[in-house]
Formats: sequence, structure tokens, C-alpha cells
Amino acid sequence: HDALPILFLFLRNGIVRPIVVIFNCLEGFMKLHHCFAFLASMSVAAPSFSAHHANDYAGFSVTVKAYQGKATSSVSYEGQIARHLLHNALKSLAGSNIPSDERKQKMLEYFSGTAKGREILSPKGDALLQKNVDDVSGGKQLADKAYKGIVTGWPGNKTGAEVLEFMIDKAAKTEDGFDPATGLDYKQLISKLTMGAVFYHQAVDSYLTKGLSPDVKTNDKPYSDGAAYTGKEHVWDEAFGYFGAPAHTLSLSADDVYQIAKLTPEGVRLADANKDGKVDLVTEMAYGHAYYAAGFDKSGKTNYLHDITKAYVEGRKLIAAADGKKLTDAQYSQLNEYANTIKTQWEKVIAEAVFKYAGEVYQDLQKFNAAIKANGDVAPIFREYGEHWSELKGFALALQSGGKDLGETSVLLNRLIGFSPVLVGDTQITGIDADGNYTQSKSVSLEAYQLNMLKVQKLMVDQYAVKARSHDVLNNMEGLIKQIDSGASAEND
Repeated sequence: HDALPILFLFLRNGIVRPIVVIFNCLEGFMKLHHCFAFLASMSVAAPSFSAHHANDYAGFSVTVKAYQGKATSSVSYEGQIARHLLHNALKSLAGSNIPSDERKQKMLEYFSGTAKGREILSPKGDALLQKNVDDVSGGKQLADKAYKGIVTGWPGNKTGAEVLEFMIDKAAKTEDGFDPATGLDYKQLISKLTMGAVFYHQAVDSYLTKGLSPDVKTNDKPYSDGAAYTGKEHVWDEAFGYFGAPAHTLSLSADDVYQIAKLTPEGVRLADANKDGKVDLVTEMAYGHAYYAAGFDKSGKTNYLHDITKAYVEGRKLIAAADGKKLTDAQYSQLNEYANTIKTQWEKVIAEAVFKYAGEVYQDLQKFNAAIKANGDVAPIFREYGEHWSELKGFALALQSGGKDLGETSVLLNRLIGFSPVLVGDTQITGIDADGNYTQSKSVSLEAYQLNMLKVQKLMVDQYAVKARSHDVLNNMEGLIKQIDSGASAEND
């Protein structure tokens, strides 16, 4: 009988499946048939993942005192995954050619609507377990979670939700989400701003800062009446969900997670952690900034994905170890260290993206200027320029959505990038009029704007010490400055 508590502990934590147990009963404990009789009497749900995945973000038992429900796990972040799927749908619709009014209506359904029956537009495939957003979590929207402060890097003095609504309206009036009159790619702007103003903002500001206050959603009470998780357990889970990493990330490489996000055949195999033949979009898929972290880590220069995920897992273990009691001062101190690791490394992931796309814009401008000089076809180059600029701008806005005052960094970033790409004729968007139309004014030359991109890259190095440095073009800075100063730059008339 002394063996019973040990066996129960294994079962409770998902270490041993109650299917077949090879158990050597020593003399004085139990007869072998008593072991199997005991197992048959137990009602233990199979864990979500294989037992060898010791560091999964899963398998945490219910610690809520006097819990009366049937749940065996306290982990819950389905609502956050539903919002990743809403974001994916918005991005897909923005880049579609559905008629304008219909497109706007459908985009708003995924942005501010909560109606049942919304189809998952991306990812799609027979290997996926869920087909509708409601299969993940019902009644969710993006608008109510968007950054409520003023987005200073966008004209019009608008909040995060208002900027996104403005972009949705503009996107619906374009072909493929691209406006050739301004160079704005709304598919990319909407996607990257949503990732920042909803996912990053909610995780690092709402949950990992305000939500970790000792008097907010305490650990000795359920998050809400009847919930299978404590206040602090759910706060931490929600922050993890917004990052977008598979629950078994620590058993995977950065390239594995990148393949999962792309849903390559190998990615599907790697995603299926519980080997049931399906990819569970809640626990087994990769989204958002976790995908970008994996992309940068593939360089071998950084470890953002695993550093962030490990901090999440270790923080969740700490909360679970409190066993439904209030966290002590020492536990809060350690939990905040994990939170600071997540916030710092996540910020660096976004800074890496700003660095990357500033480099791509620089390279596009090189091609653009060369095509202009040669009287070549600039249309495809301009399209790429607009797409890369919109990704740059979206990530720059995201960087400023974390509830942290970036001070001069924000000012420099917004001034160097501006409100649109610089166009032929050296003009750029400078505002929005009362009717919602863009106003344009004379700006810097295309060559000077190239130099701005180098300054953006240098800003990311100086302020965030980025290391992956994809599309690093900083070695061109001295030569470009000399070219501009000598007046040898190309004419743009």
C-alpha cells in the first residue's frame, strides 16, 4: 500500500498512461492482480502529449481548492489561439479580391464580430483538427483587445483599434490589399500591427506586467466561478497563448517550429506531438511572433524562441508548485524574473524584424533607383518596395505597443520611416484630412531615404543589440553618405 501514493502521483502528472503498467510489486506491498484492479478503478484522462515531453506547456494539474468540475488540466489559452486565427483571416481577406463592400464586411466579422460559424481561413488542410474558430473558442474578437493608447506612428491621432479599422476600410478598396498610389500594402500593415497592438500588447503589458500584481487575479482563488485554473495560472497561460509557440516547443528545433508554421509535410509530422494524426491548432501549431523568433533563430546567432518558451514553462511550473495557495514574495520575485526574460526577448524579436525589413527596403530602393536610371520596368520593384515597407512599418508600430515608453527611440523610428514609402517625385504621406483621405507633401530624396533605412538598422543595434541581423546593409552607410554629400545621387524627375 506504500506504493499507492507514488503511483497516483505518476498518473496525476501524466507521466504514466493507464493503459499498460509494468509494475513489480514487492513482497509486503500488493499482489500483482491488485495493481491492475487499482488501475482499472482509476479515472485518469490521458495527457495531451507524450510522457517524454517533460518540458511541454501542458500537463499541469488542477490546483483550485474545492474544484467540482471534470477537468484534469489547469492549462487554458484557447481564446488567445482563436485570436491568432482571427488575425490570419484578416490578413487573408485583406490580400484577396473579394468585392469591396463584401470584403470590408467579412473583415469586420473577424475583427470586431463575435458571430458563430466563422470559418478558419488560415491555416487550412485535412491534417488540421479544427475547422471553425468556434471549435477553438467562441465569441472572441480582436477589436476589444487592441492597444487603447494613441498610435503616434500613424497619422490621425487614432487608437490601435481605430487605426486597424481605418486600414480595413482602405484595404477593402484595393486589389490584393495594395494601393499603388501610396505604396501601402494593407495586408502586411494590418497583420503586423495586429500582432503588436493585440498579441504583444496584451501579453507583455496586460498579463506579464499588470496581471502579475499580487492583488490581481490571485492564486488562491479560481480565475472565475467554476474555473479549473487559478487567477495567476490563467493570467500566465493567456500570455503564453499570445506568443504563439507550440506547447512542445522545447522538444523541437527552431527550424522544426518554422516548418510547423509553414505546414510543410515535415512540419505536419513534427506538429503532431500526441501522434493522433491531426494537428491541434491550440497546442500543436505555431503563430505570430513565435514564428518570427524561429525564423531568426535558424541563423544560429540567437535563441529567442527557446529562451522565451523556457521562461514561460518555468514560470508555469512555479505557479503550479504553489498548489492553489497565494504566491509568496520570493515566488513573485522569481516569476517576475521569468516575465522580464519574456518581455526583453520578445521585444528583441520585433526589433530584429524592424532591422530585417529596413534592410529589405534599402535593397529595394537600390533596385528601384537602378531601374529608374535605366528606364526599366519599375512596377514589380515598387510592389516589393511597398510590401517590405509595410512590414517594416507594421513592426515599428508593434514595437511601440508594449506599454513601455520608448522615448527618443519612438521619435527617431517614426521620423526615419514616416507614414508611407517615399515615392517617385520624393513625396510621402504626411497626414489624413477630415474625409479620411491621405495628404502628401515633399519629402527626402530616394537616396536620402535609403540612408534613413541604414539609420533604422543602426538604431536597432544600438537600442536592442540585435544579433540575427537579417539583411544587414550597415556596411553601406559610409559610401551612401559620401554619395549624397557629393551630389552624385540619381535624379528622380
